[in-house]
Amino acid sequence: MYVQQLEPVAASLGLSALVATLPLLIVLILLGGVRTKAHVAGLTGLLAACLVAWLGYGMPVGQTLSSAAQGAVFGLFPILWIVVNALWIYRMTVRTRHFDILRRSFGRLSDDPRIQALVVAFCFGALLEALAGFGAPVAICSVMLVALGFDPVRAAVVALVANTAPVAFGAMGTPVVTLAQVTELPLDTVASVVGRQTPLLALVVPLLLVGLVDGRRGLRDTWVPALVCGIAFAVAQFAASNYLSAQLADICAALAGAGALVAVPHTRRPAPADVRAAVLTGVRDEDAGGPGESEPAGEPEGKAPGTSDGTTFDGTDSPSAPTAPSAPTTSTAPATLAVREESPDQRSEVLRAYAPYALIVVIFSVAQIPALKDWLVRTTTKTYDWPFLYVVDQDGKPVGANVFTWPIVSTGGTLVLIAGVCSAAVLGVHARVAVREWAATVYELRFAILTVTSVLALAYVMNLSGQAATIGHYVAAAGAGLAFLSPVLGWFGVAVSGSDTSANALFGALQVSAAHESGLSPELLAAANSSGGVLGKMISPQNLTIACAAVGLEGREGDLLRKVLPWSAGLLLVMCLIVVGQSSPVLDWMLP
Repeated sequence: MYVQQLEPVAASLGLSALVATLPLLIVLILLGGVRTKAHVAGLTGLLAACLVAWLGYGMPVGQTLSSAAQGAVFGLFPILWIVVNALWIYRMTVRTRHFDILRRSFGRLSDDPRIQALVVAFCFGALLEALAGFGAPVAICSVMLVALGFDPVRAAVVALVANTAPVAFGAMGTPVVTLAQVTELPLDTVASVVGRQTPLLALVVPLLLVGLVDGRRGLRDTWVPALVCGIAFAVAQFAASNYLSAQLADICAALAGAGALVAVPHTRRPAPADVRAAVLTGVRDEDAGGPGESEPAGEPEGKAPGTSDGTTFDGTDSPSAPTAPSAPTTSTAPATLAVREESPDQRSEVLRAYAPYALIVVIFSVAQIPALKDWLVRTTTKTYDWPFLYVVDQDGKPVGANVFTWPIVSTGGTLVLIAGVCSAAVLGVHARVAVREWAATVYELRFAILTVTSVLALAYVMNLSGQAATIGHYVAAAGAGLAFLSPVLGWFGVAVSGSDTSANALFGALQVSAAHESGLSPELLAAANSSGGVLGKMISPQNLTIACAAVGLEGREGDLLRKVLPWSAGLLLVMCLIVVGQSSPVLDWMLP
């Protein structure tokens, strides 16, 4: 039995906290300062956490290694199990050219690039975040926007800023599932609080996107569809996360936002020619304050987005740009005009292009039927005493991690796998080819797999050895100021790691420990870590690299950072004020 300690170093909380932060400092310095590969930083931080647990906290070597092993297993299942299967489906749509059909379908919905930004970057990007996350929405949406004729800088900025509101529930709720796991808080409670914070971002982001695309003119002309889309998204995300399922929150929100957008008459109004020319060629006038300086129109040089090679990954914990489906036009004419020159796709092929996403929605919805959900949990969930691990807290109570729960079928990744098998049949992918695509997905994710498993292993070692609790008790000295600082900590974690899941794993238990010591709500601070984290996604080096690679702007990460940083910081301030309000009588009525 190992008993967690708060002050193992010289009986001093301050010195113990300083030692406990070493693994985190090493990871942050390697990622943000030295700029090493994410998997190298994760493995180095894991080694440091194990040494601190063993030498500083007196945790037996066997229990230290067992803690790391459990974290790695949790990183593989359910987290990467979801990501691999979701990106496998995407690869199959690329291989069969149905991704092209989907892109053309979006282009025909509206010829207004401001509406196209909402459809592709916000709604479809949210759906991709729901299904895969981990950088896939930025890569795929920026490619699709360039294919629709956006200049590369504008496409990258729009895709980055749009990838905010859905992040906390991305990859079938993986960030909040991880947060609940490492904090030992009920998933429904954590998801409910997050679902009362991030929907407020959804009200703002669509308006911000049309402003980024076309400045004040964009806001003046398209504020109605942007606002309607944001309200529908926010209401659906709130309702699903609080009353349905965290795994379905982003799917419901993306579909509701898209449906509301289609229903607004403004959506189908032809865009003025000067708007298309200004937005799609990168030329700005004084009123069309887009995100970048004048940029060359049309496709970036190099391989066109969308070859049958599928998706490649950059060795971090996020997928890199897809080398994606069929070459779009390289014409400098407005994209929507080029799209309309193409022969219409057969309706049956359009339906097949949408089928994989429809199948995921249907399968997940059916799996949430209470009777079926309870039956699946009861019959396919296995519980094990984790070997070589028996940890108790300072009060002598066994921690929850001593037991490992394995939901074999009811977990999101297995449901996505079932949808993938059905999608292969609908898309006409031979079984042998589908298996080869799945194996290729795993191979290309190999460094991402190493990164995620090492970060989760690090988090488990820190949590189970007591390092996170020590830091939490020390940070609690901030008192009521913690409510303001909690989103900042999550934002910083995501900015460095590129993943809300990783930031929740690293800082979730710390937030809860600090909340207990300061008298604040543990659920509120844990949720604030995730909600603040979503705003660090757009400035993370991994996502910036993904966006640049996707649109052919290699080496321009600094340019993109300068364009998105003010929006990231401004929205973070808003989230900090929301959390402060929810921690006080001003907005505490918002909490469950």
